[in-house]
Amino acid sequence: MKILIAGGAGYIGSHTVQELLLEDYDVTVFDNFSTGKREFLPGGSVFEGDLLDKNSVKKAFDKTDFDAVLHFASLIEVGESYTDPNKYYTHNLISSLNLLDVMLKKGVDKFIFSSSAAVYGYPETSPISEDHPLRPINPYGQTKYFVEKILEDYDRAHGLKFISLRYFNASGADPEGQRGEVHNPETHLIPNLLLFLLDKRDSFYLYGTDFPTPDGSAVRDYIHVKDLARAHVLALKRLFLKPKSEFINLGTNTGYSVLEIINKVEQITGRTVRYTTSPRRLGDPPVLLASKDKAERLLDWKLEYSDIETIIRTAWNWHSKY
Repeated sequence: MKILIAGGAGYIGSHTVQELLLEDYDVTVFDNFSTGKREFLPGGSVFEGDLLDKNSVKKAFDKTDFDAVLHFASLIEVGESYTDPNKYYTHNLISSLNLLDVMLKKGVDKFIFSSSAAVYGYPETSPISEDHPLRPINPYGQTKYFVEKILEDYDRAHGLKFISLRYFNASGADPEGQRGEVHNPETHLIPNLLLFLLDKRDSFYLYGTDFPTPDGSAVRDYIHVKDLARAHVLALKRLFLKPKSEFINLGTNTGYSVLEIINKVEQITGRTVRYTTSPRRLGDPPVLLASKDKAERLLDWKLEYSDIETIIRTAWNWHSKY
């Protein structure tokens, strides 16, 4: 099968490309390489283009008859989405609409969407299940929510079948050391901790020590990027086997506080983290945990790399070399 992966040179996209190639899919990566890294790509074809340019998207589809599309290409920084919402609404919505429009014109009706736990907002229950109310509290989460609503409408109107995968905290690195997490700016907890220990950051801030959690720091659900990538392959297989649209969480049911992550990092690296406390960031819920029951039931998904030690150790090994 011929698969187009928009944003396939990014952190999660490149790991998914690797998993698809291992199962002999014919993969084409569509990327503008504004943040994606060519050196992370393990193979497949590459089409350099921009989703905001519909003609560029058309050229990719004119070149190959695709059977399905996976969409990873979006802006992801929550803080920046508050300060520049226009950038996020323009990029994340228009890019998705352009991609979907060309897909429909070419008769491609299977779509895997990279969504986010940010669609839920402040959790009413924990772990969060897929039927939890959707009340995103930041522009980034709103863009993911809006694309999900667009997908529902396109299914109803055009028969587009999709699986929207709602990630919690993607983390870790390729166990073989070929690819890892690189963002500019880097805002995620684990890579920031490791970069600080490698003298690539001048300081490390712990945002919030007064959350209603056992140690006062925020609790999050961390999932290894390789387990995430595997879930995309399983979702694609299900979509071909049973073409029914679904929303599925990808998490672990387990949470770690920021202070617990700091302690684990110190244990694994043998180094001390000297941090500065700072007030809570805007829109940070105290606890975010995902129910993985639906993913296990529908996708036969099994976590292999998402224990916190493997997450931190693979990330440390990669950042130490990269």
